[in-house]
Amino acid sequence: MATIKSIRRFRIKKGIRKKISGTAQRPRLTVYKSNTSIYAQLVDDTKGHTLAAASSKELGSKKNANIEIARSVGAKIAEKAKENGIETVVFDRSGYLYHGKVKALADGAREAGLKF
Repeated sequence: MATIKSIRRFRIKKGIRKKISGTAQRPRLTVYKSNTSIYAQLVDDTKGHTLAAASSKELGSKKNANIEIARSVGAKIAEKAKENGIETVVFDRSGYLYHGKVKALADGAREAGLKF
């Protein structure tokens, strides 16, 4: 059975996804948090393809994701976006509050040169 918190996040996520969409030139930067890791993907919604992805597991993190690790995941996804010729994105927080790890990931991506 789904928890009230997950149902609330899903409703918020649906509202966000009604308003934003990613293209090949300006993909959607989506965030997912698990209990131990944080993930980021660049998605082209017109084709339904993931253009690039980064996670705390990919960085070789042995401990649970914290704010510093989230910031480095943001920098990694920005680096991969630059390799693919992407400079601007649409940020999709996936129903999470723009606070803590999600904000740190966004700040890390901005510091590495990604515009949104």
